[in-house]
Amino acid sequence: MNLTEDLVNLAVQIESKMPEEIKVLMEQAAIDLLNSGISDNSLQEGDTIPSFTLPNAIGELVDIYQLLKSSLVVISFYRGGWCPYCNLELRALQQALPEIKAYGGTLVAISPQTPDNSLSTVEKNELTFAVLSDVGNQVARQFGLVFTIPEALRPIYQGFGINLPASNGDESFELPIPATYVVNTDGVIVHAFVKPDYTQRQNPEEIVTILKEIAIL
Repeated sequence: MNLTEDLVNLAVQIESKMPEEIKVLMEQAAIDLLNSGISDNSLQEGDTIPSFTLPNAIGELVDIYQLLKSSLVVISFYRGGWCPYCNLELRALQQALPEIKAYGGTLVAISPQTPDNSLSTVEKNELTFAVLSDVGNQVARQFGLVFTIPEALRPIYQGFGINLPASNGDESFELPIPATYVVNTDGVIVHAFVKPDYTQRQNPEEIVTILKEIAIL
């Protein structure tokens, strides 16, 4: 199975265990987010990414434009290590990492988690690519990806054992919508996958295909 099939199966499993009243609230929140037009206002193909420097899971600073000096960069924005869909995506990206590198790409993942929580995500998923901490969603905001979890959903998240203030180090309840970008060495986005539906993610095989096509040109 590929990542898309794994995500569909996971969604079915989770929804089958979810009380109907919670399911209704979460579905309405998903519709509201989709209707907000957030993806239309996010950075897209042809846009230039902002310059930013973020700490990785062990506190080392990573400058995105320094990475771009030597390779294309694949940027994956994810919600956090508490999100099972994100963990599936991160593990799939890890499996595809040799091919991403082979076709000239450097992979980084970004979430609003604190570095300590990012380190836990790295260790849990055995990740060998850079996992960066965008505390306060400052970079995700520049990409146009940030939204606020509705108040009605906050106790539901807590009931699932998800403590966003502890994970992110603030009380904002802000998250990025999942997004994957392939960025050329000049900082221009050559591919954008931006989906308000957190159960949908870019297949790593598609990322590899894009990098392969660029390498041929």
